[in-house]
Amino acid sequence: MTIRGIDRALLDLLLELGRESHPREFAGVLREEGGIISEFTLLPGTVTGSGSATLFLDMMPLDTHVAGSAHSHPNGVLSPSQADLSFFPRTGRYHLIVGYPYSRDSWRCFRTDGSPGGLEVVA
Repeated sequence: MTIRGIDRALLDLLLELGRESHPREFAGVLREEGGIISEFTLLPGTVTGSGSATLFLDMMPLDTHVAGSAHSHPNGVLSPSQADLSFFPRTGRYHLIVGYPYSRDSWRCFRTDGSPGGLEVVA
């Protein structure tokens, strides 16, 4: 399935999660329906901290609608870390990073290899 975009309400929710979690990271799994990323799932057992968040991937949904991951960078750096680049291939094709100050411009999408993955925001 080709991913065409991300639902605006979900993007707003991810930015709000970043604000609410700050200064700790949050992380979870993105799911799509009909080519639109429209759902975020917090996995049971996820551990959050000021420098990282750890997901228990054995708790990931076992279906074809998993599109990737989303997590926050409280330091505001909107590029993947080395740990992110190791994590991305295990959770799908599209990976969002939201960062301080968690405004509508404070997010980026990356592909599995860390290259920019332009994603349209849809209503």
